[in-house]
Amino acid sequence: MIEILNSAELGRAKEAGALVAHILQTLKARSAVGTNLLDIDRWAKAMIVGAGAQSCYVDYEPSFGRGPFGHYICTAVNDAVLHGLPHDYTLADGDLLTLDLAVSQGGVAADSAISFIIGGSKPLESVAMIDATERALYAGIAAAGPGARIGDISHAIGSVLSEAGYPVNTQFGGHGIGSTMHQDPHVPNTGRPGRGYTLRPGLLLALEPWVMADTAELITDPDGWTLRSATGCRTAHSEHTIAITDDGAEILTLPGQALS
Repeated sequence: MIEILNSAELGRAKEAGALVAHILQTLKARSAVGTNLLDIDRWAKAMIVGAGAQSCYVDYEPSFGRGPFGHYICTAVNDAVLHGLPHDYTLADGDLLTLDLAVSQGGVAADSAISFIIGGSKPLESVAMIDATERALYAGIAAAGPGARIGDISHAIGSVLSEAGYPVNTQFGGHGIGSTMHQDPHVPNTGRPGRGYTLRPGLLLALEPWVMADTAELITDPDGWTLRSATGCRTAHSEHTIAITDDGAEILTLPGQALS
């Protein structure tokens, strides 16, 4: 299903996006050496509930997961990259942490992810990998607009990632979003320009470049959710929700937006 939102729904999407961005930045500021992933999940729950919003994750039960997710945020550390199930792990100096959050407010969802390094250690390879996903994300956003095609976005993202030397996995990528978190169209992180669905004003997309340092192969943890690099290498993931407008693409999950 592909949804095209009306102006009222877009207004609620902006509110959801501002909340997601605020929660992620708050959690980033609070995450430090000694922080437990379960603490991050509890903090996320408190902020979501306190805002009168709903988690998109707690009852989420897709075909690729094992039962309901049961937590409020995805927390992926080092070689974990997607769907990281919060568990009893204490962050250490130099850990690469990805926080991925989707929230519904007013019946419309927004989704975003950030990767960052804990503590004072800043491994250069990890910094470069995070930077590559962020540059790829903004290249994809720049390629989005009315009349553009999904392939234009995918090509822009994939070009940045490949030029930076990272293998690109196409099993998981960006997606449509609206009244539910995951919708059509699928947005692979590489592709051919001029192909795929034509973008229209009112369409929401969650774009999410992610990479693993030296492989495109994923393995699944025994928890049935967490996806890791097959080689144990580090990973990074960046994501924004955007709205296609008459003038281009508007980022709904930018930090610093005023909460309603």
